[in-house]
Formats: sequence, structure tokens, C-alpha cells
Amino acid sequence: MANVVVVGSQWGDEGKGKIVDWLSEQADVIVRFQGGHNAGHTLVIDGTSYKLSLLPSGVVRGKMSVIGNGVVLDPHAFVAEVEKLKAQGVVVTPENLRIAENVTLILSLHRELDALRENSSTGTKIGTTKRGIGPAYEDKVGRRSIRLMDLKNLDTLRGKVERLLAHHNALRRGLDQEEVSADVIYEELTSVADQVLPFMDSVWKLLDGERKDGKRILFEGAQGALLDIDHGTYPFVTSSNTVAGQAASGSGLGPTAIDYVLGITKAYTTRVGEGPFPTEQQNEVGDFLGTRGHEFGTVTGRKRRCGWFDAVLVRQTVCTSGISGIALTKLDVLDGLDEIKICVAYELDGERIDYLPASQGAQERVKPIYETLPGWKESTEGARSWADLPAQAIKYVRQVEELIGAPVALLSTSPEREDTILVQNPFQD
Repeated sequence: MANVVVVGSQWGDEGKGKIVDWLSEQADVIVRFQGGHNAGHTLVIDGTSYKLSLLPSGVVRGKMSVIGNGVVLDPHAFVAEVEKLKAQGVVVTPENLRIAENVTLILSLHRELDALRENSSTGTKIGTTKRGIGPAYEDKVGRRSIRLMDLKNLDTLRGKVERLLAHHNALRRGLDQEEVSADVIYEELTSVADQVLPFMDSVWKLLDGERKDGKRILFEGAQGALLDIDHGTYPFVTSSNTVAGQAASGSGLGPTAIDYVLGITKAYTTRVGEGPFPTEQQNEVGDFLGTRGHEFGTVTGRKRRCGWFDAVLVRQTVCTSGISGIALTKLDVLDGLDEIKICVAYELDGERIDYLPASQGAQERVKPIYETLPGWKESTEGARSWADLPAQAIKYVRQVEELIGAPVALLSTSPEREDTILVQNPFQD
């Protein structure tokens, strides 16, 4: 029985929601292991769209779902998302959802600090969602965060809030902002405690028991590997590790629990926010991809930047995440193009290289080297077998496999979960 990690192999928005939903029918437990409610997954089930930001996709299917310790959790956003799903007929209770007792909480002061920095006229503009994710992770690493378990013991909570504010009020004074009262934060937390605490659990212990019982575990990553705090396009990244290795530390299970890593990979490339994007097309091609692909953020509604498929980047994330196979999504968006380009290498200061350098300056200077393939006029939308695909589309898929060094395990040809060509089932690896 295999346990599978799903990660995005680009800058996020690769279509993980559909693939996770497709896999969740075979899984017994679905785990979120990093990020917060800045991630957006859209599931389409029987014509109904479910937009998830924080909750694991498995809750829609009634599967045991877990929010691991690697996540940062906004308790008020959590309650709001649960209520939104309930309004759509989805039952979310402690019977099918657990939250790690040691998860770090996002507070209003984190959101405010995030927005102050992002809206500032000085410093590096990252392009965050302003939801407090980064500042919450900063407090976690700084060993001053409020964790879910702290809401259970109100006698010690106030002291922990005051310790947190000793840091944040100093920051706020430096930013010419009013200080925050401990009473305000205390009330913010206690007002939601009774709604969140019933979901609290020792997640590492729960998952260890499920694994020993032979249950299939699906680890659901958010964002994409190129937004990883260590391996991404720093500093234009998220504040957590988004590569597959984080599934172990972000859930409390060791790395031997991971049997297969599925990299969700879009047939072209998109990015939201600031940062380098070697294959970006600020022209009619980019407009075509954005329009055909409906490229707007699930959480923010922001228009995504679009460009050709970058095999250099995906080949790199295949390495950094140990990707076993990919799920290639949105192939149908390329239908109708006369020719399609794939970035196969970069030129940096007159030299050809086959990787993305870590330096911010070098990342800004790399120029893509393209290979051009003929397009196809026939439609691939809704294809469910290789026989349904045009010959040139198959050639494109095979070239992608060759260039990135990983096989296509699944091929998605529309947002509908049934429109999937299965080559290799990750759970039966």
C-alpha cells in the first residue's frame, strides 16, 4: 500500500485540486503539511465547484483529513471556510477533520504586518496574499508563536500573548503604527477557541496509527516547488518548504512513510506575483494562454502571468522533490496553436546552462533557449485515452517527459475529474 505526496512542480496553480480529488477516492487519509489559507484548490464535483484554501481536499469526499503541524492556521479563516462548506452540504466535524495541536496560529497582527510590508514603497515587493502567512512563520521560527494547544490553557495564554507583543509592538512602533493591546489579541483567540479546539489532536500519533493499520495516506502540498523558501526563486517565494520532503516534517511522519511523489505540472507555465519568469510571454501568446486557461488566482483573483513550458525548471524540481512521475494538466489549453515552444536550456552571460542559478541577479539575467514543436488544430479537451489525442499532442507530451526526466503518470484534459488519462496509478506503484 503506497503513501503518495502531491506537490506542484512549478509556481503553484498547476491544477492540484482536481488531481488530489481524483486520488482521494483511493486514499484513506488526506494531509495538508505546509502553507496556510493563501493556497487555493478548486474541486469540481458533479458540476459543483468547491474552493478550498486551508482545508484538505478530502473533506469534500468525507475522508479523514488532517491539518499537520507544518501548516500555519488562521482560526477565524478556518471557521469561515468550514461554514462555507457546510452551506454547500459538506459535513465537517472532528470525525473527519483533525488539526495538529502544535500548529502555529495566524493572528490579526500577522495580517496587518504582511499588508504593511507589501504596501510599503521601500524594500522588496514579494507579491504575497497579505494573509499573514510569512509573519506567522517568522514567529514560529522565532519561538514566540501562539499554537493551537495554547488555547486550551487560558491561564498561561495571556503571558504568551504578552511575550509575542513584546516583539510585534516594537515592530509596529518602527512602522509608525499603534501598539496592539494584549486584551485585544486575547479576546481574538478566546472568542474562537471553542469552535477550533474540538478538532485538535496529536496528529503525528494519529497518522502513525493509520499507517500501521495499512491505510493509504495522501499528502497534499500547496503552492509549488519553485516557491520553496530554500529551493525556490528567493526572495520571491512563500515562507515554508513546499518540496515533497516537507510532507514528513510537516506531518510528524518520517520520510520512510513516503512511497511515491507525484508532481503536478501544467503544460505551460504560470506565475502569480513578483519574481523572475524566464519564459513569460507578455504578448498575444501570453494573452491566449491566460484566456484559454482561465488564469486567475483561486484565492486572490489576481491575473496570472503566462508563458511557455520551462523544462529546465521542472527538471530541477523533479530533483529537489524526488518526483516519481508527473500529472500533466491543461494540455487542452494549447489546442489551436500553430507552434509550441519549450524552454530546454538558458543562456547566462553568454554561457549555456541547464539549471536555474540560486542568485537573484542571475535569475533575472537568464534568457530561455527554445525548442519549437508543431502545434495541433484538433481538440484534446475531454480526452480519456491516448487514442483520443492528436499525434502532435502525444509528441509534445513525450518530449516533455524526455526533457524533465520523469514519466507522465496522469494526463488531465479538462477540469472534470473523469477527463484524465491514467498511465500509472501512484497508489499502486
